[in-house]
Amino acid sequence: MGVMRTSNWRPNFLHCFKPTDPNPDSTKSKKNGASSSSNRISLLDWSGPQSQLSVMSDLSNPVFNLHIFTMKELQKVTSNFTRSNYLGEGGFGTVFKGFVDAKLRPGLEPQPVAVKVLDLDGSQGHREWLAEVIFLGQLKHDHLVNLIGYCCENEQRVLVYEYMERGNLEHLLFRSKSSNSNALPWLTRLKIAVGAAKGLAFLHEEEKPVIYRDFKTSNILLDSEYNAKLSDFGLATDGPEGDETHVTTQVMGTEGYAAPEYVSTGHLTTMSDVFSFGVVLLELLTGRRSVDKKLPIREQVLIKWAKPFLKDTQRLDQIMDPRLEGQYSIEGAKKAAALAHQCLSHHDKCRPTMTKVVRTLERLLELNDISIGFFVYIVPSEVKNEKGCVMKCVEEKNCDEHKNGFEGELKVEGRRRKRHRSSKSKKGCSSS
Repeated sequence: MGVMRTSNWRPNFLHCFKPTDPNPDSTKSKKNGASSSSNRISLLDWSGPQSQLSVMSDLSNPVFNLHIFTMKELQKVTSNFTRSNYLGEGGFGTVFKGFVDAKLRPGLEPQPVAVKVLDLDGSQGHREWLAEVIFLGQLKHDHLVNLIGYCCENEQRVLVYEYMERGNLEHLLFRSKSSNSNALPWLTRLKIAVGAAKGLAFLHEEEKPVIYRDFKTSNILLDSEYNAKLSDFGLATDGPEGDETHVTTQVMGTEGYAAPEYVSTGHLTTMSDVFSFGVVLLELLTGRRSVDKKLPIREQVLIKWAKPFLKDTQRLDQIMDPRLEGQYSIEGAKKAAALAHQCLSHHDKCRPTMTKVVRTLERLLELNDISIGFFVYIVPSEVKNEKGCVMKCVEEKNCDEHKNGFEGELKVEGRRRKRHRSSKSKKGCSSS
């Protein structure tokens, strides 16, 4: 599967990495007492047309702690982009699996990698490639996917990331619906939500805030331990600074995830990401996509269908993912639903910060009112004794459920134990 290609956008690329403001005292570049993050080069700073520097010297800036690969090296890494190493294809390029080590480049840790060959036929693809390098080349965090390096050779634009063994959340949550045994357990869903929330909180708390702008299940990657990491920073942008309340941009993103004020005005804030997080949290609770045209019309848009249930504790179980089979913390589900409701408020000032979201979700992981593990299901049946009289007996069937670190035995007579619900709800901002 060859990937060598040519395009007609090279003249535009030759000036894409040039700082528009060479003055080191610019008010946009530094603040008094700033941490190292305050020196981060922004996407806007590198989008101007004038510079005396070469492309490669710009990319070699020490602020970008990245390896610069050649296409020959990447062909070796991916076995010449063989079809057997093909991982998938998204809006911005085709992804292949590969392997790197110190034999390829001194200092490289031996590890599998994901190699994304960018489709740059259009101007939008070029902007996304640039954003990925600028943001992930400088921002490092446990819950952001690690960009190892890139290739900028002739017309080729390639990115090399750490390989995430379990793929993306969209695939695990929605594409394995044929069997309940494949459903993500409750605590795993919470763990993923916490990790993704920490990634967003890190971006929002930077000295120069970053708005992710495309938070959705397909952009949440998972390692072998289900640790979540944000990927695909192609639509990310610098947030408001100083006295600015928002940034105004062209409306971009994915249907079903964008905040209403962003869609209607183009005004973007960190609270726009919080709304998108609320949508993903709702998807984790319900097991449904944000938009699903295969469902009845009134259920196709997840928010419109599910939001009325989020603060109604008597009816919350009606929207919980049936594949969980009731094996989740009732109290945890109520609190997660209330959090999703707050994140989805139409009033952006009523939404919580991502730091508050992280604190709330971490507390839910500590709740232990959850039935997970080995249990015995007792099925009544009738048999005849020696005298021919019909008598009741029980047949025990062992059910091996998701254990997820929990042990113990629960006996249930009949179909399922009765859940006790509370009608109490918290007061707060109206999010209708």
